[in-house]
Amino acid sequence: MSHEGVVAQGAKLFADEQKLACAKCHTVNGQGGKAGPDLLAVGDKFPRRELIDAVLLPSATIAVGYVTSIMETKSGVEYTGIIQQSTDTEVQLIGADGKLVRIAATDIKEKRGSPLSLMPEGLHAGLSLQEFTDLTEYLATLKQPENALISNHGMPGIIPELARPVAVRQFFNELLRIPPGKVQSGLTYLAQVPGHTNVFLVLHQTGKIWMMEKTEVGEAKTLFSDLSNEVFSERGPNGLLGLAFHPKFRENRKYYLKYQVFEEGTVTTTLVEKQFAPDFRHDSGQPARRLLKILSVAEDHGGGCIQFGPDGFLYLGMGDTGPHHDPNGHGQNLQLLLAKMLRIDVDHAEDGKAYAIPADNPFRGRADARPEIWAFGLREPWRFSFDSLTGDLWVADVGQDRVEEVDIVRRGENYGWNVYEAFEPFSNRYRKEGANYTPPVFAYKRKYGNSITGGFVYRGDKRSSFYGVYIFGDYTSKRIFGLTQENRVLKTVRQIGTAPQGLVSFSTDEQGNIYVVGFEGMISRLDFTDASFDEIRKD
Repeated sequence: MSHEGVVAQGAKLFADEQKLACAKCHTVNGQGGKAGPDLLAVGDKFPRRELIDAVLLPSATIAVGYVTSIMETKSGVEYTGIIQQSTDTEVQLIGADGKLVRIAATDIKEKRGSPLSLMPEGLHAGLSLQEFTDLTEYLATLKQPENALISNHGMPGIIPELARPVAVRQFFNELLRIPPGKVQSGLTYLAQVPGHTNVFLVLHQTGKIWMMEKTEVGEAKTLFSDLSNEVFSERGPNGLLGLAFHPKFRENRKYYLKYQVFEEGTVTTTLVEKQFAPDFRHDSGQPARRLLKILSVAEDHGGGCIQFGPDGFLYLGMGDTGPHHDPNGHGQNLQLLLAKMLRIDVDHAEDGKAYAIPADNPFRGRADARPEIWAFGLREPWRFSFDSLTGDLWVADVGQDRVEEVDIVRRGENYGWNVYEAFEPFSNRYRKEGANYTPPVFAYKRKYGNSITGGFVYRGDKRSSFYGVYIFGDYTSKRIFGLTQENRVLKTVRQIGTAPQGLVSFSTDEQGNIYVVGFEGMISRLDFTDASFDEIRKD
């Protein structure tokens, strides 16, 4: 028997309703709309080993936006499926059988999630080894066509690699491993404690914060704070995601956290203010001051970052929270904080809120818009940063079906979601006549990754060819990229290296060094010494 896969046979198995019935839950044409993820570019996204694991162990890693939800009605009936739509009046679930169920909001007694995928275990049991090989080979051929997207200068078809990649050197010897029982949770963020060289806070998705210190004689790790009893991290990209230090941290010891909680049956993104102890080695233990809470719709896309800008105000990136394709139009709705970049003044309070609205926020004073909004039309801003020299606000926005994008965000601008996905038209449902949509600086297709992670403009060694280059990467492919731009138009983009683990965030220190945070527990530092941004590999 041959163990080489036959694509045509795999395609037949995929569609065979008696054996597998994959087509009941999955589309392969980029249209989506079924219970499972669209598989248009699954062969670009994952190597064969991961495709095999996805069939053998469907609940081990569930795609964002496809967590199983269970709705129990007041009459005792339970419905299980993937949320397709959620409004104040009803919830729409699509089940494994492909059928859509509408449940009136007033009839719902309880909403809860499940750690189990809607894709059943043991699908492979009825297949021979050759059939399983055929199916895998078919899935591996599902790749994004080169002509699927309109050619654009900001979305080149080929991203060249450096002749000598940037070295990614492990910084801390200890791996901060995922605790037992938390299969899908890991590290989320790293931040240097201002004024303390080589002292960092490391965030874990479950709510734990460690203080890590690097010295000439070794390194030390202590538990700085444990919010695991409060933080919700059970499903999807939720949990403790962001940290920012007050600009006057050395004087007031204040720091800020962004995380999800589960309240009244709903996932809620929370922004809180906390304080260090006077020794700068521990949390003060004082109760947190809640500044802001934002309710999710479908538990996804809560954004992953908070940062203080050069202006001293706090910026918060908020995603659309799902469901997929933003069917409620959160990105274009100025009356919601979802799918926006927000900007608030944490040092003052007004109008009964725990914060104030900066005087020059673009929508302040408008009855049809939330005054906290700085910019809008973002899907899932996963990490942003300010260029320490120019003040430019760089945002990495996770795409929907086809591309990932990099934006330089400015006051009052609309970045298009869900009218646009990067440079491409996506939907006309919420398009408004006369609206201006700001295109990204850069976007890349699925063959380079499918979950962008924002980074930093390198401002370390001025003699380096990487000085002024924006460094970012992709969580799934682990590729690290660098780009340059002029007037928000792409000049150059390169693949500059590879991360050792799922690339969940970047960080920088007061010397301008750039660090890579691996979801699975490894923290590394980029070493640009032996690489040149100007030299590409010639094959």
